[in-house]
Amino acid sequence: MEMSDKVLDRIRIILVEPAGPLNIGSVARVMKNMGLQQLFLVNPQCDYLEEDARKMAVHAIDVLASAKIVSTLPEALEGCQRAIATTGLYRSLPTALENPKSALPWLLECPSALIFGREDTGLTNAELSYAQRLIRIPTNDVYPSLNLAQAVAICCYELYQLIWERGEEIINYPLPITDDQLSISSQASLEALEGYYQQLEALLLKVGYLYPHTAPSRMEKFRRLFNRAYPSSAEVSMLRGIFRQINWALETYPKNSIDDTLDGSRSDSLPG
Repeated sequence: MEMSDKVLDRIRIILVEPAGPLNIGSVARVMKNMGLQQLFLVNPQCDYLEEDARKMAVHAIDVLASAKIVSTLPEALEGCQRAIATTGLYRSLPTALENPKSALPWLLECPSALIFGREDTGLTNAELSYAQRLIRIPTNDVYPSLNLAQAVAICCYELYQLIWERGEEIINYPLPITDDQLSISSQASLEALEGYYQQLEALLLKVGYLYPHTAPSRMEKFRRLFNRAYPSSAEVSMLRGIFRQINWALETYPKNSIDDTLDGSRSDSLPG
């Protein structure tokens, strides 16, 4: 079956700080095997085009050569609406770990990303918070750790199988627009959400709700909250508009006048 550009080509595979050219070449090969084309490398720790990588890529040199190199994970997620991150560890996180087979179909509906971490340490908790959902590949407890390229291969295979199982329903996507698809089309992009988080953090630091040494852990919690909410573009714009107005008020009015206004509001609410 010939794969459709409209589905798998809009799913990007993101490797965060990969260190092994053999792994990167193997990932490029399995991506081409399974019909995926978009490879993003976040701050790679090796020459991804060196001879070992090319040898492992074999006939997928085009995927390897067209890989996008970026400095940060938010850059790699620009243009995506959904992201799933992978972890090989059970962690004490509020976001449940799902099975790839149940979670990956969610990526087929819009421009999306599948994020993989470093060969030795995986993704940090902060990096996991950039994704709305998390998956863990079930393995034998005797030796649960998978090689990076193997983990990518399993997930790419699951995505490819979804195309086969759903046949023309997926190949001809998008279908006539349904209520669910309207919701998907209005969902805020991860890029828009990242701008919101940056603005939120700056404002909360300014008003003293956050402190520099605790800001990262607090912001992880805000990210997870919004990851569960799937806000629309209009909702994110509304929230950012509120922040702009608050910033304007903080810069325009002296602190004493704001305190007086708040005190007056409190007095008005007291029984006379």
